[in-house]
Amino acid sequence: MALEWVVLGYAAAAEAIMVLLLTIPGLDGLRRGLIAVTRNLLKPFLSVVPFCLFLFMDIYWKYETRPKCEADSCTPTEHLRHQKSIMKSQRNALLIASALVFYWLLYSVTNLVVKIELLNQRVERLKNKD
Repeated sequence: MALEWVVLGYAAAAEAIMVLLLTIPGLDGLRRGLIAVTRNLLKPFLSVVPFCLFLFMDIYWKYETRPKCEADSCTPTEHLRHQKSIMKSQRNALLIASALVFYWLLYSVTNLVVKIELLNQRVERLKNKD
């Protein structure tokens, strides 16, 4: 199961780096190539959404079937294991949320940058026309 979380973490990191590179001012020469790469990667990165839903259902199933650890019914070791399991579930849910948010940001920012480029081209054509 750890490999799934590593893959999701790498995907979220790649999305975050692309969003960062698209929004940094002063990279106009690099931005055109980056836009092309990002637009080509948006469809493969869309697979993050069902993958996140699958992992979220996995967390939910583990939460529902987890044995309850009450104060009187478990040893300190079992209580510690229970608390670690809860912390891992919360961390993984945060990773799922960040991957989905970064995908949405990447999609939105890419569309906005493409629209800005098109508008800049229209402005240049109008300037050259006059």
